[in-house]
Amino acid sequence: MGLNMFITLEGIDGSGKSTQARALAQALQAQGRHVVLTREPGGTEIGDAIRHLLLDHPGGQAMSVRAELLLFCASRAQLVDELIRPSLQRGGVVLCDRYTDSSLAYQGYGRGVDLEQLRRLLDFATDGLTPDLTLYYDLDPQLGLERRRRARLLTADDWNRLDAQELAFHQRVHAGYEALIAQQPARWARLDASQPVEAVLAASLAIIQERLGQH
Repeated sequence: MGLNMFITLEGIDGSGKSTQARALAQALQAQGRHVVLTREPGGTEIGDAIRHLLLDHPGGQAMSVRAELLLFCASRAQLVDELIRPSLQRGGVVLCDRYTDSSLAYQGYGRGVDLEQLRRLLDFATDGLTPDLTLYYDLDPQLGLERRRRARLLTADDWNRLDAQELAFHQRVHAGYEALIAQQPARWARLDASQPVEAVLAASLAIIQERLGQH
């Protein structure tokens, strides 16, 4: 199937969007669609090196807000140029775990970076590439942090420096997502991430199939 569509997945930490991204890629591939699954930050050799600096580097706590933002944008620019845009041009579905809305929610609403300046920077980093559909996995921030802590204890899952921010930060991020959805409601689809994984997957897949039919 040659139809192309750029789909991003967003949500606070612990919302389960990464699990959903992998399951959605498998389900769409089973339907015979060409699917590219990627993530931010990362997705390329350069992006993965930046991801380590952003999330796991021992000296990361000293990173300034502007440095953090610019590293996210550098990883994103490489991902768009190397993977996302070429994949869309070949035809198929690109699923990206986080994209520009994460920067708006985390660095903009969460850390207080000026939103107009941030939007201009993001437009430059992506060369104007915007998603066709954004799936938002809605979850209470307190529950999201509890999930992340539990996953770390049970599975040795990575606990990165953004997870370690105080609850108030994650609440600001959550409120930021709500504001972004209100600004562009047609692009977003909200899913209740507190539901069982299988139910969330079924709802996500139904939304994608409906949008693909309209696209």
